[in-house]
Amino acid sequence: MTSATDDGPPLGIDAPARLGRTALPDGRRLAWAEWGPPEGRPVLLCPGGATGRTLGFGTHLLDDLGVRLLSVDRPGLGASDPAPGRTLTDWADDVAALLAARGIRRPHLVGYSQGVPFALACAAHGLATAVSAVSGSAEPSAPELADALSPDVRAMVAAVARDPEDAEATVAASADAASMWDMVTAGCAPADRAVFRHRAFAHAFRQAIERGFAQGPGGFARDTVLTMGRWPFTLTDITVPVDLWYGEDDASMFHSHHLSEPLVRELPLAHRHIVRHAGGLLLWTHAEAVLRALLRHGEV
Repeated sequence: MTSATDDGPPLGIDAPARLGRTALPDGRRLAWAEWGPPEGRPVLLCPGGATGRTLGFGTHLLDDLGVRLLSVDRPGLGASDPAPGRTLTDWADDVAALLAARGIRRPHLVGYSQGVPFALACAAHGLATAVSAVSGSAEPSAPELADALSPDVRAMVAAVARDPEDAEATVAASADAASMWDMVTAGCAPADRAVFRHRAFAHAFRQAIERGFAQGPGGFARDTVLTMGRWPFTLTDITVPVDLWYGEDDASMFHSHHLSEPLVRELPLAHRHIVRHAGGLLLWTHAEAVLRALLRHGEV
């Protein structure tokens, strides 16, 4: 990235309108951020890897769409209390408790990148009206994906299968905000490089990563093991509509549309959107399309 600009369409990264922490039954607290009208239709975001709650999307659209966007730090990330040894099922239980405490019933869900399996876990446990899974892979440990994975991802999947605790410790020993930023921005598609040239967007994204690592690397390391291992639910358990969104030019080794076939085949109500001339950051570049398609599900 050799230049920076703020030209181009809005990317919807306004600061949160409301911040808070909600106590769970076991005494831990989940930290959340909100945008949009408090009485709007709730949309819950499961953020990408290591990014804190403060990075929203489509925030310039929420008033017109009547959307209350809620983003949550997963345990050990940002300002949410850690939960050593947690599972994807535990995350669904945490979200259920958070929703009950905040008076929200069956929101629409958005999962981005590493957040996709967390959103799908919530849907598998009956917490969602519909899901948008944006730039997300199918279960990386599924045998049918082995030949489609990059060598680095294949090695990570094998390490998790062999010894999850050792794999988690290895990730924690090497992960920090700077290396995460480098991984996100290095070798990304031209469409994504153009987005990162927006000064405000690059600042907000990098700040979200720094906040995600505020407690150290443990939360991200645990997330990585959970997403790279076997998921504790089957896709056929998810009986609500799931829109799968991919940028045709996404160059990431973690969430190319080539890794989506099991999702398309096994989710009962899946619809895949492959957006031309878009990269992995289409949650921001195509926020309106993502939100409008999501909100059409459940309309009466």
